[in-house]
Amino acid sequence: MRAGALSNLQVHCSWQQETGSLARLPGDPSMAMAPGPAWVPRWIWAHRSLEKALQGLTKLQHLVSQPQLRLRNSPPHLPYLLPQIHQHLRLIREHYGASLGQLWEGDVFRIFLLNLLEKIKEAKWLFKREKDKDKIFQEGSAARRHLTKLSLIFSHMLAELQALFPNGQDQGRTYQMSKQEPQVFWRKMWRERSLVSWSEFQKGLQQVHPVDSGAMAIALRSTIDLTCSGHISIFEFDIFTRLFQPWATLLKNWTYLAVTHPGYMAFLTYDEVKARLQAYVSRPGSYIFRLSCTKLGQWAIGYVTADGSILQTIPQNKSLFQALMDGHKEGFYLYPDGKNTNPDLAELMEGSSQNRIQVSQEQFELYCQVGSTFQLCKICAENNKDVQIRPCGHLLCRECLQAWQLSEAHTCPFCRQEIWGHDNVKVSPFSPKKGSLTAKDESDEEDLEDVALVLQQLALMRRTQGTAGPVSSPNLDPGMQPPPVPPRVDLLQRRSVTLPVPDYQIRHHPLPSLPREHPPSVISWNSSATSPFEQGSDRNHSS
Repeated sequence: MRAGALSNLQVHCSWQQETGSLARLPGDPSMAMAPGPAWVPRWIWAHRSLEKALQGLTKLQHLVSQPQLRLRNSPPHLPYLLPQIHQHLRLIREHYGASLGQLWEGDVFRIFLLNLLEKIKEAKWLFKREKDKDKIFQEGSAARRHLTKLSLIFSHMLAELQALFPNGQDQGRTYQMSKQEPQVFWRKMWRERSLVSWSEFQKGLQQVHPVDSGAMAIALRSTIDLTCSGHISIFEFDIFTRLFQPWATLLKNWTYLAVTHPGYMAFLTYDEVKARLQAYVSRPGSYIFRLSCTKLGQWAIGYVTADGSILQTIPQNKSLFQALMDGHKEGFYLYPDGKNTNPDLAELMEGSSQNRIQVSQEQFELYCQVGSTFQLCKICAENNKDVQIRPCGHLLCRECLQAWQLSEAHTCPFCRQEIWGHDNVKVSPFSPKKGSLTAKDESDEEDLEDVALVLQQLALMRRTQGTAGPVSSPNLDPGMQPPPVPPRVDLLQRRSVTLPVPDYQIRHHPLPSLPREHPPSVISWNSSATSPFEQGSDRNHSS
């Protein structure tokens, strides 16, 4: 590996070491033990720590809401994030009440609160340190950059809290990852636990995906540990495996895309991407990519267009290396971070071979009854199915999926679950000569369409044949009403400007925000309020 290849990933690690409090080893007892005398009941420390965190969030909110700070109203927006964390913590307290001590006994909530207290203290210190007291109000200063990194961490912590404690209740033991392979690995290795120390995680991962110790291990930790707690949650692991799929070549993909690729930027925001690419506006095709802070588990690519504009997009329905390769072929992603050398990612394509789905005899016979075949796409009735939507597993052809998403739909056309991505598949037709299904075939049936639902939709589509708009019927129960049929690709109006394949939504579909569309720029709230996020005005922003 060339010298300095890990510098981009290690910049955040060095920043952690400078802060002191973040440089603790994964096994540091202070991260696992409650502070204070050992004879004090833990339920008391649970309530005290939670109350201290709520008060700290309130004080930090006042600091970041100062007008002279002039924080940009775009994600990650601290005056928006802090009240959300505050509100969700109060939701947890209301749910558990006197049983909060039992929750404290587990790892997840205790470590989250201790980590949150550290991050609050670190952010408040930027406003109090004599050398940073004035610099924090200057854009581009080291203190301001430090605050931006903390904003990203707070954003990740909020997402993790909402994922593991939906409605204020600990659901980590039932958390479902987007891909089956990492889900099976985690549950087999750590059962119902939803958080493990970094050293324990590294030891477990080593059994299936070996990684060199030293610099590579540090770089891997800085990529996975989004909340910088020294621990890895099942939520963080889910995000990592979604970013660097497929599972079979997980660390190889990570090495190519995050360790050695000059276009990868760690802990960078939307505004910082625009500022960095500003130096390359005279060189169209320059690009960089980062983790999306509003759609965790997806990538955001920023690039310079032929007219010198700077655009950012989230690739839809394809892996990052596929999006980068497609963009390179079309002349949009040519110079990573303005450099002449663009890494060849063709080798990664070998690890993303198509999954094969075998049609069963039952499916073959059912579709024969309606004069169709299982492998035929039921939306256009022209192409064979070649993509499988994640996580629901429904099948359709690539053209219909792209057309469906061009209609601003972000859910599966069959079941309305949110689309996290898709896998390339090949549907093998049923052959009577093969006899009964193999064990692999039987397990694959779980990923196939619900036959009865498809037959119902076929009947409805035939009654409304010739229409490309939404399908509705007043006689159907609303809960059973099938989703609208996506528009045909060949009927879509061609755009005057050709954009790269993964970026068809860039101009008219800004990057989405999480979890609300327009964060308020300034919020007035206090710890005794019923809801710390009830006040505030919405403003437009770019995600």
